[in-house]
Amino acid sequence: MTEALQYAAGVLLFAVVIALSIALHEIGHLVPAKKFGVKVTQYMVGFGPTLWSRRRGETEYGVKWLPFGGYIRMIGMFPPRPGEDPTHLRESSTGAFQSMAEDARRMSAEEIGPRDVDRVFYKLSVPKKVIVMLGGPVMNLLIGTVLLGALVVFIGNPNESVTTTTVSVVNKCIAPAGTTRTECIPSDPVAPAYEAGLKPGDQVVSFNGAKVTSWDQVRDTIRKSAGEPIPLVVRRDGTDVSLTVTPVLNKVPVVSGNEVVTNPDGTPKTEQVGFVGLSPVQKMAPGSIADVPGVVGDAVVRTAGVVVRLPQRMVDVGQAAFGSAQRDPNGPIGVVGVGRLTGEVASMDALNTQQRVASMLGLLGGLNIALFVFNLIPLLPLDGGHVAGALWEGARRTIAKVRHKADPGPVDVAKLLPVAYGMAIVLIGMSALLLYADIVRPVTLRG
Repeated sequence: MTEALQYAAGVLLFAVVIALSIALHEIGHLVPAKKFGVKVTQYMVGFGPTLWSRRRGETEYGVKWLPFGGYIRMIGMFPPRPGEDPTHLRESSTGAFQSMAEDARRMSAEEIGPRDVDRVFYKLSVPKKVIVMLGGPVMNLLIGTVLLGALVVFIGNPNESVTTTTVSVVNKCIAPAGTTRTECIPSDPVAPAYEAGLKPGDQVVSFNGAKVTSWDQVRDTIRKSAGEPIPLVVRRDGTDVSLTVTPVLNKVPVVSGNEVVTNPDGTPKTEQVGFVGLSPVQKMAPGSIADVPGVVGDAVVRTAGVVVRLPQRMVDVGQAAFGSAQRDPNGPIGVVGVGRLTGEVASMDALNTQQRVASMLGLLGGLNIALFVFNLIPLLPLDGGHVAGALWEGARRTIAKVRHKADPGPVDVAKLLPVAYGMAIVLIGMSALLLYADIVRPVTLRG
């Protein structure tokens, strides 16, 4: 299969998985809503004009042209004013925001027939409302757990890795300590490993006359042998090749585990040791089902951290898209960007089949975790906004009961429509910015 076909296959796989994720997200809302007796008139994947639909019972199931989300339409999302007949709302002369709320109530009332007055969403108990609205995000969490679980159990735990004796990267030059550039310049000295003829994929068999059993053995010998020629044997394409490398004294960061040690002022701590300029291949360690909760929890925490810092992250995206700043590979990425990454993973010759599958499971699992976390933001029109409204309704009723007051009734969600519309505009703006950034300044695996 050519690289172009592999790329297209990766993008197609991404499109299928994202469509399934959206469809299952909406099923997460649909099933409990129907179970609790709410009348659901539509189940749609996508937005815009309807591409295909079919009615089964009282619900129309369909697919729309723009596959950037989905929805289910439940009757009675907006309650009437206290004491008002939900099927016959009275006219009211109000301001702009009140008019918006009245229009929403009126449109909601038009869907409620005489036999449907007890099948409206706003009459559900608080726990049932929470279950219906959390059903979608929880479905994304389950999808993400399955995908990341498959990665952990069948390939390896992405949070744990084993250092092999195979060479991954051979630096062409020695860049000054603390520099962030990746390209060599004429004044940089040639790295000893590159000068000795080492290549990515070489497996170090012996080093300084001793059989190699771990990369720590190679690293420790290099660090204490600056200026001393070291004989080594590498296995390359099934053949043993003898080489000689001479480490040079170089200033490198001090590393503890996988973390760079810092000085009290926050700068990286460095030390002078022998250096040749090569790195080993890191392989994921085999995992078990018991490791899955930890991996999923770590993904949720990391994603939540991105969401909390989202305003600043979006500023960074804007600076990269419209200026000369570099795009942060760990920052927000849009649907187009993730699709591009999936295509790159599928078409990279440097990755074997297992590595490609692992990368795709990580990308698609992480995407569903992101959908789970993002939808929990307690602002309308996101699911978390409806959950927050239901919890506030429960709190009001509890307070009223304790104070021996009348039941205040359901929360008037219609009054929050200006917030919902404002949030929708923000989401559309963010999506447009990410789309533009993913096109003009994409995050890429190819460098």
